[in-house]
Amino acid sequence: MSSSAPSRSPWPRPEDRDRERGLKREAVLRTAVSLFNEKGVHATSLEDVAKALNVTKPTIYHYFANKDEILFECVRRGVEGIRDIGVDVEQQGGNGLERLKAYMRNYAVVMTNDFGICVTRTADHELSPESRARFREMKRETDTLIRRVVEQGMRDGSIAPGDPRLVTFTLAGALNWIARWYDPRGPMTPEEIADGCVATLVHGLATRDKEK
Repeated sequence: MSSSAPSRSPWPRPEDRDRERGLKREAVLRTAVSLFNEKGVHATSLEDVAKALNVTKPTIYHYFANKDEILFECVRRGVEGIRDIGVDVEQQGGNGLERLKAYMRNYAVVMTNDFGICVTRTADHELSPESRARFREMKRETDTLIRRVVEQGMRDGSIAPGDPRLVTFTLAGALNWIARWYDPRGPMTPEEIADGCVATLVHGLATRDKEK
């Protein structure tokens, strides 16, 4: 007498539950960051996030403890995107200027995505003291990565001599500000904006005499 095949369990497997939880957590983050950027952090409540997702507010608490945790995860992703670019650039070949141009171009593109925009549009005081300290530490780390590339360029002669700290602050300030004025409905793609900004920052604004 043959035994019948076991019936399929109506409960999802652990890996399926983890995947589903990850997808829902990602949906909360992407909805929240979009609202933070559109309305501002202070004006965005967890009720707004829940309503946009068509769920109840208690549902949000299955994935995040509070609004600060959501906000910090949003800015963390943005800053880590910039940091990862710096790590990759340090491993590339080429002189300091070539590496810096690659860094700036990718940095500029990050400043056109939602998490990058959230980094610039989030004021430190909008985070809890603990999250604020971690946010500042991550931003210092990205500044250090840029400065090292600038210093390398000054040593190898591909970047004009100067104060690496001042150069770093100037470049980062200009690139961060893209998040303030970028409009995805505009005529330029993120890549076109990145190329234009890098060309302006590297070559400046003054005209140059033609070589005779």
